[in-house]
Amino acid sequence: MDREPCGMIAGAYDPFRREKIDIYVRDGLIERIVPAAKRTDSDAGADEADSDDADSIDAGSNETAAGNSRVLDANGYVVTPGLVETHIHLDKAFLSERLERPAANLGEAIAMTAALKPGYTAEDVTARSRRALDRSFAFGVSLLRAQVEIDPVLGLLSLASALALKAEFAGRMTLQLVAFPQEGIFNQPGTARLLREAIRLGADAVGGIPYNDRDSGEHLDFVFRLAADAGLPVDLHLDFSDDPTQLAIEDVIARTREYGLEGRVCVGHLTSLGSVPPDRARRIGERMAEAGIHVFALPATDLYLNGRGDTHAVRRGIAPVGLLLDAGVNVCFGTNNLRNAFTPFGTGDPLDVALLLAQTSYMGTETDADRLLGMCTDRAAAALGVDDRRIRPGAPADFALIRAESVQDLIYDRPRDRMAIRGGRLV
Repeated sequence: MDREPCGMIAGAYDPFRREKIDIYVRDGLIERIVPAAKRTDSDAGADEADSDDADSIDAGSNETAAGNSRVLDANGYVVTPGLVETHIHLDKAFLSERLERPAANLGEAIAMTAALKPGYTAEDVTARSRRALDRSFAFGVSLLRAQVEIDPVLGLLSLASALALKAEFAGRMTLQLVAFPQEGIFNQPGTARLLREAIRLGADAVGGIPYNDRDSGEHLDFVFRLAADAGLPVDLHLDFSDDPTQLAIEDVIARTREYGLEGRVCVGHLTSLGSVPPDRARRIGERMAEAGIHVFALPATDLYLNGRGDTHAVRRGIAPVGLLLDAGVNVCFGTNNLRNAFTPFGTGDPLDVALLLAQTSYMGTETDADRLLGMCTDRAAAALGVDDRRIRPGAPADFALIRAESVQDLIYDRPRDRMAIRGGRLV
């Protein structure tokens, strides 16, 4: 059950302001923010009154209670906007125990997972999805975009489950649902009709996977036309290989401009670009930045499945993150899969993915740590169409508190001691 509202969160370190702050909350909104060392006399008096009148609370709690509000002692915690999970497959989570062996490549992962689909039930999909969402919430995620599989085998089963969970978790996190045709659109007759129905029922974005259909251009034409007609963003699985000739991203840039969807297109994986000579890759990145195309690096899956054809000097198999950032592209990252044929490991913690990306993309400076935090908070929210997630007066009192002294400690240690504030309540 949600606790009583917090009147003030005291002494948290704000990595964006680079100082400790006190956050005053009223009616679920941030009323004001002051440096922790510079409270006014009236602030201090109010705090002392709160302390004098405080009710007793459970031992070990960070809170003191005062009337109908509480002062939350956040000394030793970093305060950030709620963490963002940009790309996760809830309906495929925790399938590893049903597989006879690990997948040897991407094609096998797709085929092995497809073979399990006839055995899905609504109860099964919901239970596995809820398990993944519970993990995400425990790690401080407040905004999550899920890829929901739509095909003639499953029909709209996964969507129905996801819509119910979206309502169930509404007080804890915001879910966005992508209508995702994993098996292709034209390879699987009936999928186009199901995608249109998914949008009518409440899908938040139109997904696509052109490399798993009979014709990449035909697939992209359908996805962009459907999204434009529905007024929805596009979220693609794209160029997932280490083949430098697989560059559907160039077609995506052209269609983004053609359909007027600048700033509303996201692409996950984009690993083929990492095998392209840097001068050409840089030019593509600059065109992506001009079109406002967001990139979701998915390193856990990409490192696991790519580079398997290399006998030596094995490629890392992830998007060229540094090159894209330098080109001005908004690059974020996501978990993608949890313990299935595509990724047999994972926790659901965005900070675990942040560390993996830091290690594999040469992001080891203090500035890189700040950038990585942005890639799972405000930069990630912007990619999902949520423009302002800053901790500022007037904004909803929604944020995470993570036990750490600095952003580098936050990324490198991934502390499990965390608190989530939603609408000014410790939940």
